Amino acid sequence: MNAIRSRSARAIVVAMAAGSLALTGCSGNSGKNAKDESKSQEDASAQSKPVVYGDAAASNGPAAEVPGAKPGGIINVYAQSDMTHMDPGQIYVSDAGQFSNLIHRGLTNYQEDDEGNLTVVGDIATDSGKSSNGGKTWTFTLKDGITDEDGNAITSADVRHTIERLYAKHIFDGPSFVQTWLSGADYRKALPDGPYKGKHLPDTVLSTPDAKTVVFNFNQPRPDLPQALAMAGYAIVPQKADTKEKYDKAPKALGPYKIAEYKAGKSLKLVRNTNWDPKTDAVRHQYVDGFNFTTTIDPVNQTKRLIADQGDAKNAIQFSDQVDTDQMQAVITDPKVNARTIKGYQPYVWQLTFNLDRMKDKKVRDAIAHAMPSAAMVQADGGKYGGEVAGGLFAPTLPGFDKSYDPFGKLKKPNGDIEKAKELLKEAGVEEGTKLTYAYSNTPRGQKQQVIIEDALAKIGFDVQVKEIDRAAYYETIGKIKNPFDLYMTGWGQDWPSQSTVVTPVYDGNLISDGASNYSHINDAKVNALIEEASKLEPEAAAAKWEEAHHRIVEEINPAVPVYYSKVVQLFGSNIGGAKYSTESSYIDINDLFLKQP
Repeated sequence: MNAIRSRSARAIVVAMAAGSLALTGCSGNSGKNAKDESKSQEDASAQSKPVVYGDAAASNGPAAEVPGAKPGGIINVYAQSDMTHMDPGQIYVSDAGQFSNLIHRGLTNYQEDDEGNLTVVGDIATDSGKSSNGGKTWTFTLKDGITDEDGNAITSADVRHTIERLYAKHIFDGPSFVQTWLSGADYRKALPDGPYKGKHLPDTVLSTPDAKTVVFNFNQPRPDLPQALAMAGYAIVPQKADTKEKYDKAPKALGPYKIAEYKAGKSLKLVRNTNWDPKTDAVRHQYVDGFNFTTTIDPVNQTKRLIADQGDAKNAIQFSDQVDTDQMQAVITDPKVNARTIKGYQPYVWQLTFNLDRMKDKKVRDAIAHAMPSAAMVQADGGKYGGEVAGGLFAPTLPGFDKSYDPFGKLKKPNGDIEKAKELLKEAGVEEGTKLTYAYSNTPRGQKQQVIIEDALAKIGFDVQVKEIDRAAYYETIGKIKNPFDLYMTGWGQDWPSQSTVVTPVYDGNLISDGASNYSHINDAKVNALIEEASKLEPEAAAAKWEEAHHRIVEEINPAVPVYYSKVVQLFGSNIGGAKYSTESSYIDINDLFLKQP
């Protein structure tokens, strides 16, 4: 999950690899020409264009001006709960990723043009990075004039600290690409206390030869490093400001806004960061004076307020929530309201994930896969505006997407095959009334999914025990290895346009730990070997290996049932300017917003 922008047509290099947890989406509706149409898989395929790597000229600020933008005013943000995290090292889900781009900065970031094309540019670095040693070594030089909100200069020591603190045990919820590339799957053993007791990674791995230079050394080529470092999870945490666990509630800003007030479970106020220099930033703007988050408004009431478009709602946006499904037709069929929407095809695949430590019989897992009424799940999430029935675990936003792949016959029987499911359960010797524990998030979507899933499982003879989990703690709870649940819904999307960012974090058996994204606890030797092989190949050659791993995961192991590919429709108030869909974040482009009448 990451950021967005307007692209400068200067010298750029095509990235060696091309796909993110909350990245990608569809190029935008500006609101002016929003139509009564849903996004298609053809729209999604347009999002899988290769990302390009920008040079120093492309990384210079300020960001290109948004036509008609005016300074001033406050944007109201409607959200149904707090951010999952505000510490960059803990950020790996969509809401916090959106938030991160307002206050945090990393070595690199994504610049996005009006067509949704992405360029990786230097954020606090002067460019997207320089590779040498056959792609095993990457060097970044820091820009002049980068400070935190207190005016403290950011140096290479802060970048080293940012990477090394990710090894500490209190960081458990963020991405682990860079750490594992540097130190292997058991990366925490390389620096178990992080940098907090004076120890560091060896210079042969990560070095800072001077205050402006950072050098990463890997044991194999890592062409995707600039894209990985653009993730919110790798944004800078100044060494002097790091308060360890407490940092999650009061992080220091490097971006255009900083936290002025935070009331847990109620509200969050951002104001201008006067120590942010637009001349150093090729991506972000600082048009409005601030953002007022109200974190107690569910999507039903968000939608009602934004449809009415009265008072403060005129200056309001949906942040990472979307139009309430029961009000979708009211939004789509009213031209004036529909003109205030952004629509996009997201990179997420919703899947019913099995805890393989508890759900050991593949026939039982296959039975549940056949029973799942995918069409009903899509309908509950907005119908054709909310998603499409999924055949596999790779989204249509990934390069080389195979739309015919459908091992569970969902495209032919989207409402499920109860008879096939019962037949498999009979073969497995499962008795009527066998208990299953299903955990779900207490969101409107999660509650609707729970009803459908409980009903489907009851039809094939299970006694379903449901467990509601608070939205803000959902992924942290199911991310515990010893969780007490049999099944849970998860949504995953590529971290950048590459199959590697789906298969590796979610299905690599070497990455099973509390807080990791391997929610099923799959640990298959062949899948692990395919991941190892594919990670050493150039993207084109690797694609076949990633697809082979995908087929084995879905057909021979089945750790998670593909349910549906996700789309989004979001509303904004009539006084919001610059609203468009972001390919990179898969939500409203948070960087280009302004108020038409401040």
